[in-house]
Amino acid sequence: MAANLDLSGPPDSDSSHSSDQSVSNRSVNRSLRLAERERRKNEAEDPLVSALKYFSEVDAGTPVMGNDELEGNLVQVEKVAYSRGLPPEAISVMLEFAMSLRMGTSPCARVLKCLIPASVVPQEAVVRAIIWLGVGKIPITTQILFIKWVLTMFDMIDTKDQLRAVYGFIFSFVTDENLCPFICHLLYLLTRKESVRVFRVRKLLDLQSKLGRQPFLLHLLSLYKVFCPELVTLSIPSRMRTAFRNHNSPWKSALIAVLKRNGSQVASSSSVTSLMKDKAGTRKRKHYHLVLPQLNPALQTQAQTETSTSRKMVPLVQLHSAAQLLENIHRIELPAQMGSLLGSSLALQYLDCVQDESALLRLNYWLGHALYEEFLFCSDGGGSQNSEEALLFLDRLLSTQHFLQEGFSSSEGFLYKFLNIWDGSLHRPQILGLLSNIPVVPSSYIGRVLFEPLMQLFFTSTLFFKCGLIECLNNMLLKWLTWHSVYALDDGLDISINSHTTINMTLSGFKDSLMELVHFVGRLATVGLQLEGCRTLLLSFILDFYETVCDMFLKYGLPLVVMPPVGVFYAALFATDPVSVDRLAHIMNRYKVNLLSARSQEKVAEQAFNISRQTFREFNHYLATMVNCLWNSKMFQPGMALQLGEELLIKSRVPQYQASYDLIHHPAFMCYAVDFHHQCWPEMKCKDHNFIKDPKLRGWYLEYLSAQGFDGLKQFLHTNIS
Repeated sequence: MAANLDLSGPPDSDSSHSSDQSVSNRSVNRSLRLAERERRKNEAEDPLVSALKYFSEVDAGTPVMGNDELEGNLVQVEKVAYSRGLPPEAISVMLEFAMSLRMGTSPCARVLKCLIPASVVPQEAVVRAIIWLGVGKIPITTQILFIKWVLTMFDMIDTKDQLRAVYGFIFSFVTDENLCPFICHLLYLLTRKESVRVFRVRKLLDLQSKLGRQPFLLHLLSLYKVFCPELVTLSIPSRMRTAFRNHNSPWKSALIAVLKRNGSQVASSSSVTSLMKDKAGTRKRKHYHLVLPQLNPALQTQAQTETSTSRKMVPLVQLHSAAQLLENIHRIELPAQMGSLLGSSLALQYLDCVQDESALLRLNYWLGHALYEEFLFCSDGGGSQNSEEALLFLDRLLSTQHFLQEGFSSSEGFLYKFLNIWDGSLHRPQILGLLSNIPVVPSSYIGRVLFEPLMQLFFTSTLFFKCGLIECLNNMLLKWLTWHSVYALDDGLDISINSHTTINMTLSGFKDSLMELVHFVGRLATVGLQLEGCRTLLLSFILDFYETVCDMFLKYGLPLVVMPPVGVFYAALFATDPVSVDRLAHIMNRYKVNLLSARSQEKVAEQAFNISRQTFREFNHYLATMVNCLWNSKMFQPGMALQLGEELLIKSRVPQYQASYDLIHHPAFMCYAVDFHHQCWPEMKCKDHNFIKDPKLRGWYLEYLSAQGFDGLKQFLHTNIS
């Protein structure tokens, strides 16, 4: 009986298991049916899906006039595009519909204007659309509109490998004069070293002979020359006009609105949006062009990542230390948008080590676009003057230039234009910082692009702006001198300033530019001290500048000596603060050391520079004036530069006027003479301190001044008094 029970047990168990599995399968199938039904219901309710289905299935030759179905579906696509943007599949469908001219040319432009992506633009759709350009039926205005759309959305295209594969096909359109500027712009963004070929260089040169030296042709040739200098023998000017215009395309404002509305969801899927924070405030406009992009790789999808791995390319975003950068220095994959390099210290180290000229050209183009759009071409005349985005951007740009130890050509060109409309207060520290980083400007036009606008600002601004500008010009002089000392050739005859914007000039040309700068600051200083009443603060910045000037020969190896103007020398000599007088003494002593060293080299070296007699006369005149004034008590004597009539001096009723500015009676040192007398003879009350002129006491007094920190005076007098 027990055995029968054992044998009957398993069949009941199998039956129960089969029943449970059947119930489970029915439940899964029912869930799938419900999900499919819900999906179909959603698709039926989504007008965009039905609109895309219409545009993908519409027959060629369908009439446009009176087609209410076309109008309704197109309105639906436009509504979605301008509200939240089109998904990638919608971009593909609509772009194919427009470029294939399935319903003629009339709806084509309207469709292109509403292609606002929500995340990314599929590369395959762009390539297919470019292939449609070769059919020859698309009107030229529509072709230009399409290329403008590609340029505007270039950074949102998910990858660029297929676009570069059809580089030759795109290049074939440069022969069309209407398309040439836009095709050159697109080629500039797609060019790699393998793209440069002899026949393409020849074609561009032929176009230049027909169209003239157009900026878009010159910039594309300059990029070709960076990759293959042996193929491009054309002389490229170091400074050119803006190559590619920033067209006010119909997509920019709509794209910015969509990206702002989508917020972080878009930022996670696209390399274009980054740091797009919806900050509260009452500003009229946000500086969207000044927001640094994220450091995203150029290849984003899984398949593309595998392709990148097969080529052993390493995106910068995957590197986190300098050691990793050095290990992968020759297989770095640059980011999708070059502006993101400014926000990465490792990327800047890569630029500094590798000196990738193509990356620098792309970065210069992005930077110039951002600066011009926000500060020169913006519709509200500069936007918010206290914009946090603009301040952060300019500070980041300044720190980048300090790291690289040189400026960018795009910021240099921007400054030349911006100075003509600058009010001197908008982001003043940042603008002056950028100005101090510009490379050497040839003397032929330094006055036009720099001195004229700066002079107008200097004479119409406050004391603090005057001080800031003098400090800026001093930093500019220091950088120019440093470049000379680093990059001057061994023979001392020529100089090659090796910056990203290559400038080659002779030593005489460099000296001319430097002398123009020093003389310009001398004119500003002379008039500025008169306007401000010889304010001590302004005089301090001016003396900082001449501390740099006085040591140009010994410290920087530049065969040049330029003396300060009389308006600066006498303002410092008769200053009411002792620090200015002491610094003047230090400066004059350094001038003497430099002049003596240069004179000794003149006698020894075969090709030494000759110092003009005028320079020696100026120095000797200043030296005699200081010694007679501070030590010999011989002011206003015949033969001196400062002479007053005897009758006028008598009427002044100043006793012993010849000694009015010696170290004892000088207004800047009177209090020190009194304190010295009090410390030496505390019980002696004497109003006349002339007895300090005793040779022994005068030596003690000079040591006392040195103990107070006035070493410049002590060194100057010990050097020039026998």
